[in-house]
Order: sequence, then C-alpha cells, then structure tokens
Amino acid sequence: MDYSRLAAELPELAREFGFEQAGVAGIDLQEAETRLDRWLELGRHGSMSWMARHGRKRSRPDLLLPGTLRVLCFRMHYWPRRAAPALSVLANPQKAYISRYALGRDYHRLMRKRLKKLAERIAERAGPMGHRVFVDSAPVMEKPLAAQAGLGWMGKHTNLINRHEGSWFFLGEIYTDLPLPAEQPVADHCGSCRACIDICPTQAIVAPYQLDARRCVSYLTIENRGPIPRELRPMLGNRVFGCDDCQLVCPWNRHARPSEEAAFAPRGGLDDIALTSLFGWSEKQWRERTRGSALRRAGHIGWLRNLAVALGNAARSAPVIEALRRRASHTSELVREHVLWALDRHD
Repeated sequence: MDYSRLAAELPELAREFGFEQAGVAGIDLQEAETRLDRWLELGRHGSMSWMARHGRKRSRPDLLLPGTLRVLCFRMHYWPRRAAPALSVLANPQKAYISRYALGRDYHRLMRKRLKKLAERIAERAGPMGHRVFVDSAPVMEKPLAAQAGLGWMGKHTNLINRHEGSWFFLGEIYTDLPLPAEQPVADHCGSCRACIDICPTQAIVAPYQLDARRCVSYLTIENRGPIPRELRPMLGNRVFGCDDCQLVCPWNRHARPSEEAAFAPRGGLDDIALTSLFGWSEKQWRERTRGSALRRAGHIGWLRNLAVALGNAARSAPVIEALRRRASHTSELVREHVLWALDRHD
C-alpha cells in the first residue's frame, strides 16, 4: 500500500462526507499530557471527574485502542448561516443566548455516522485495518491531536483555530493502525492578541492557554450539576447554554465560513427567543423541543436553573416577575434557590 498517496487522498475523501479538512497525527502527546496533569492538580476541571479517569488512555492513544499508530483528524463547520446575529442577542437581556453549536441537531451522532462510512471508504483503499471512530465520546485529546494533524493551533482560549477559517467547527477522529505519514503542526498565530482573555465574562481564561473550567460559562451552564456560584451569576448575563464570547471576538473568525450542513440550522427559533418563553415550557415541551439536540446535556433541571439566573439578570418587567413566581415552588430545591435569587435581584 502506498500510504503517502492514501494520506494525500484523505482530504478529498473527507469532503465527500461533509468535512472541511483532514489531517494525520502521530500519537506522542507528552506535552499535552503534562498540561493535563497540571490542570487536574489545580482542580480546574471542577466536577468533571471523568477527566481524571482512564489512567493514561486519554493522552496515549495506543492504550485506549491497542495497535493505534496514527489518528486521522477531521473538522466540520457549524456556524449557522441563518441564525440571528449573536452579538445582537447577547445585547438584549430579555432574550436567551444559546451557544451557536447547540442551535441545531446534536453533532455527535451525525459526525460519528459519517466517520464510520469514511473509515469504510479508507479500508476499501487500504485493506482491512484496525480502527475506531470518536466524536467527543471517549477519553480522547481531540484538540491537541487536531493541532498535531495540522488542522490549526490551540488558541489562548484553548480552542483550536484555523488560520483560514477561524474556530467555528467540530472535531472528530479515527484511530487507526495504518502507518500513514503524519502532518507537521502549524505555527501559533495568536501573537500579542488577548481579545478572548479580555472579553471572557467570568475571567475563566486565567492566563494565555489556561482555562479554569470552574469559572467558564459553558461548564457552569452545561456540565455543572449543582448551584452556580452566587458571585458568578450576574456575570452570566443571558447566556443559558454555553458561551461563545471568546470566539465572537477572535480576529481569525473574520475568515470563518458558515456551515452548509442543514442539520446545524437553528431549530424552533432558539437563535432569537425570549427568556420568559423558554421558562414557560413544561418538562414535556422541553423534551419534545430538545429531541436530538445538544441542549439535553444540561438536563431539564439545569436548563431551568440557567434560565432563572438569566431572568435574574434581565430588566425588571411584569412578565419576568410573573415567570419567576410561577417557578418559585418548583419541586427541585436547586431550581427554587436560583428562582428566589432572581426574584431578590428584582426587589
């Protein structure tokens, strides 16, 4: 098998399945492993205990899938072409801001299905191969691997940035035992820019290339299952699921192209919707309207908690007060506490 030729054909094969770029990474993640160890030692992973599980399988691909020699990395755009302007929604405290990646269909299943078909196509050319597909679904260091595969560099906000197309993309991987030639990492082009650090509403980027998840809005509104720290609640503004601020101000996103993937288009008006409207959904409505969506990750109770905080940060109005009072006796203590906090803000 001409592995160099196969590696050269990989980007074209990837485009057939909707991926914008492909690259081949080696499996030496020593530098990333050291950074991860330090991050965990400092407790910056918060309650995400799974980040410390699995021993070295996260940073040593051949332990997760024995026989792995290379990691094929792919990216897929998700910036929604027809969504309401993100900055306009953020500037309106009566509206709910939902991270742009979560406005449409959940990407995990879509990308995993396509990567499996892509792996089959690669096997048609290379012959039987050991492999496994991942889309944020196992202990995989997807951003360091993508950086090694030449897909971009790790920005100061710790997201991956591509010089030509910004950072609005998802990542996926195929672990394989094919000895393809690995790409060279690209240079860091952040320079002296600190726009992402300065804009972070909770100052979660504690230093260039260092993120404290315990202060990150995305962690607080999605992964965190407990109360949102009271001192951070006013800083969340109207962000009810995730946060895009660091990407919205990144100069490299001037080059970002909107996604052509119909599945990532906004559903149900979630790109421009009132907080009171969302807070009025029953649990049944929430389940129906978030089916197949990444919004399920927060859970219904977490969703209500987040909305209560946003309503506490909204301008005082009769609809806001009424919406909060209707939830003041909710069966969940977590929801009740955040609702009472919000009502106190409006006294």
